[in-house]
Amino acid sequence: MTGTDERVRQEPTATSTPAVVWPGVQPRIIRSTPGVEDLAAYVEAGGYQDLGDPDALLDDVDRSGLLGRGGAAFPLAVKLRTVRDAGRAGSSTVVLANGEEGEPASVKDKWLLRNRPHLLLDGVRLAAAIVGADHGHVYVSDVQAAETLNAALKTAPLHDLVVTVTTVDPGYVAGEETAAVRAVNGGPAKPTDKPPRPFEEGVRGLPTLVSNVETLANLPFILRNGSDAFRAQGTSASPGTFLATVTGGGRPATLYELPHGTPVTELLLTHGISVDDVKGVLMGGYFAGLLNREVLDATLDHETMRRLNSGLGCGAVAVITDDCPVAVAASVMAYFDRENAGQCGSCFNGTAAMAAVTDGLRRGTATDEDLTRLERWSVVLRGRGACATLDAATNVAASLLRAFPTDVARHVAGTCDACGAHAYSALRPYEVEAVL
Repeated sequence: MTGTDERVRQEPTATSTPAVVWPGVQPRIIRSTPGVEDLAAYVEAGGYQDLGDPDALLDDVDRSGLLGRGGAAFPLAVKLRTVRDAGRAGSSTVVLANGEEGEPASVKDKWLLRNRPHLLLDGVRLAAAIVGADHGHVYVSDVQAAETLNAALKTAPLHDLVVTVTTVDPGYVAGEETAAVRAVNGGPAKPTDKPPRPFEEGVRGLPTLVSNVETLANLPFILRNGSDAFRAQGTSASPGTFLATVTGGGRPATLYELPHGTPVTELLLTHGISVDDVKGVLMGGYFAGLLNREVLDATLDHETMRRLNSGLGCGAVAVITDDCPVAVAASVMAYFDRENAGQCGSCFNGTAAMAAVTDGLRRGTATDEDLTRLERWSVVLRGRGACATLDAATNVAASLLRAFPTDVARHVAGTCDACGAHAYSALRPYEVEAVL
């Protein structure tokens, strides 16, 4: 394969990314009416309801089992209670809604911020009431989202709550929670060492709730309908609906709101992809790595993905059909090499080393010794960075070797048919740019 044409390409995008509610699902996030939802429409739909007792809402959030939608799937009630208790101990508190969508294959946060700003601001209002905060921040990198939010803030009935929109340049590490805090505090959008974590010392040194915008956007539904209604969709361990960005497979990118527990094959068929054509997926964005055709027997929930040594992450599902998984992994690894913060030697050098091996694999120049090193790095480098970028790179390396050993062997031998004409090479694999 040495000397093959490796034309860098970007994924095809439509003029807009359609947003689709799953059949039979009562939508919590997606709104079928096109355009930006204004205050009157949001209030008519039940928005900005009186809160009543914040502690009662917190208890209902706890019963709902709402997990974070930003990638880590951490229980929101735990975060809320921790920051609330810090405030009751005598400290002021802050809410930071994280809408900096670092995963190129995800579009959910941009869609929400551009189309339903009041839903997010209502979620910020409720979170602030629970933790006792009088100041909230919405952190974004999308200029259109910032403009939409600032326009909505002029009419939003937030009373004494002050909400500020902070805009930064986009970047993979910019969405990490300590990077968000650092940027809001006036520094660069790069991660910091932990501890302290934001719930201990965040914006202006105060205990800070940092939560993904989709997560907070579920709070108004719980306030209106209660925890039982929230749990009516999804699974017992992964309750509710979530936003899934589906790309690849030669199909236009689409945003779906679907219940946790939906079979992967059902999503693929709805998206117009034949399961016979599927080689595998990048699951949960770039972070969780690759899955092979075993994903066709899986359901979209956190417990199932953990059993597959993967993760649902931010809900992005990039379907690999015609492309070679080895070349896809090499492109993702090169992205990590370019996008790391350059602050940690283990990450800076580790991502570069793994990117070099996977690029050698794609070109057909890697050796068995290179693979041995890649496998070792995928284990020993895990957990060494200030943020999760190095972990993401190790996930890609480990999952490639585990899920696609035959494809890897073909590349070592220089006999990969899929890369015979030209090897896949994208600067931002399965990127979604267009948004409704």
